[in-house]
Amino acid sequence: MKVLDKELDNQPTERMIADMAELRIRNLLCFSELQRFNDSGTWLKKHPLITHQSLRFRLEELYRDDNVGFLKKYNDCCNNIKRYNSFIKSEKRIEKRYSDKELLEKHKEQKIIFESIIKDNKL
Repeated sequence: MKVLDKELDNQPTERMIADMAELRIRNLLCFSELQRFNDSGTWLKKHPLITHQSLRFRLEELYRDDNVGFLKKYNDCCNNIKRYNSFIKSEKRIEKRYSDKELLEKHKEQKIIFESIIKDNKL
């Protein structure tokens, strides 16, 4: 953060400003996660590291224990991406478009995790 701060003082570029904003958001999420864990002993599960690590752990465990089940979940995830893409384009679901976009992003992130597990384990 200090390095980015010094660079922003001299000749800030659009990319540097975006990096600084993203870093600030991650730091605030991290602080809120740690504060919640300190206060109650549970996570908020909003920070990407915590969310993805717990999901990744469950998927890796499923991969080790049940390859067919893992591949079925991966296929379901791919089908959900197709489904929510079509929902977003549909005129009948205009009132649900925001939630459809959020769910589409969730499934896209899950697909990335699935593919990284497959790549790491060469399934």
